[in-house]
Amino acid sequence: MFQDDTISAVATALGEGGIGIIRLSGANAFSIAGKLFQSKSGQAAESAVSHKALYGHIIDPNTKKIMDEVLFLGMRGPHSYTREDVVEIHCHGGAVPLRNILRLTLEAGARLAEPGEFTKRAFLNGRLDLTQAEAVIDVIRSKTDASLRMAVGNLSGQLSDKIKDLRHQILGMIAHLEAAIDFPEEDIEELASQEVAEKTTLVIAKVQQLLASASTGRILRDGLETVIIGKPNVGKSSLLNALVKEKRAIVTDIPGTTRDVIEEYVNIGGVPLKIIDTAGIRETEDIVEKMGVEKAKQFINRADLILLMLDASIPLSDEDLEVLRILTDRNVVLLINKSDLPAQFDDQRLEQLLPGKRKLKISVLTGNGLEELEQLIVSMVYGGDIQQHEGAYVNNVRQINLLNQAEQHLQAALHTIANHMPPDCIVIDLRGAWDKLGEITGDTVGEDIIDQIFTQFCIGK
Repeated sequence: MFQDDTISAVATALGEGGIGIIRLSGANAFSIAGKLFQSKSGQAAESAVSHKALYGHIIDPNTKKIMDEVLFLGMRGPHSYTREDVVEIHCHGGAVPLRNILRLTLEAGARLAEPGEFTKRAFLNGRLDLTQAEAVIDVIRSKTDASLRMAVGNLSGQLSDKIKDLRHQILGMIAHLEAAIDFPEEDIEELASQEVAEKTTLVIAKVQQLLASASTGRILRDGLETVIIGKPNVGKSSLLNALVKEKRAIVTDIPGTTRDVIEEYVNIGGVPLKIIDTAGIRETEDIVEKMGVEKAKQFINRADLILLMLDASIPLSDEDLEVLRILTDRNVVLLINKSDLPAQFDDQRLEQLLPGKRKLKISVLTGNGLEELEQLIVSMVYGGDIQQHEGAYVNNVRQINLLNQAEQHLQAALHTIANHMPPDCIVIDLRGAWDKLGEITGDTVGEDIIDQIFTQFCIGK
């Protein structure tokens, strides 16, 4: 990839819409667009005032035909998204006008942008650091207001600021130790090591605090994968419909109606739930239903949360016991459904089989207990603290791994100090932590990692 190229791509979602946008970025953005754009006022595109729209048409230079009626918006670097010259052509939304105008920009000298290349240029030109760049895609993919607030917080630099502060503290410790190395009086080295040990312990606590946000951050980003399981006809599909608030799954009194997996995203108190309704787990000779049961068991193994539904109006059955046996060490909430009917259920037996699990008595038919279920899910995600600081979240595997590695280097520094090793050995461990934290923000990251991150973006962003 050559950053001095001028790139072009469709920046809006495909499909019909009121407007569509073709975006160009690079040194020749204005001159390339000027070959195609003819303003109504007669003003040349290349002399357009930055951040001021011009009205006109896109003209095919070969046929001289009008391709579309457009607005031309030029933004001269460094006051643009990429800090390069950027031009946006706002045309009518639709595949044909967008495709035609994009083709003309490429024929006029632009190159088709690679996935995420606009944001990559913003990163390489210093407008965004790597955590902010990753937050761009999180903003686009956010599923609830809470996940959007988290992404916008990271985009504004809340996570970056925390990481940079940690790096600054570590750098201060390195400088302190290097000063002790330059003045090798034994008592100075000893005092410096003791002071660094205290500060390293505080930094480790802050790293652990960030790691503690990772579970919530990942859930807000990707959704809490939640599986509804139970024997047939216990009310699983009715619960899905109640949470989604529409008739998404077929509900009948006939056992085995749900034979395949049904997935839906639902907003529960700002938490995006990827909720999965599965086939009832039971022994069956029906080939299709049997495949559904096997799928249900696979989802159990990877789910973040399992909602096990049981029928309060009948005693525990062999089918219930079969389900209970596979959930011993899983994150399970027991939902005792049909609590509006006369109880035939043995709570003590259930406690013996699955001790310590959270239980709720609900009635999907009347809605009783569903609000308590939603509150329980939210409190589980936020660890009981609903008022979180949106944005101060670690939310992807790359960031989690690097924080873990930084903590390992810091723990190694404490071990080195405890073993009375010389300051230069402590510096090596601290510099390792400093480097790993720098990879999170992109200060010390390699080009291969950068390329890997931005290939996850859509073309045009």
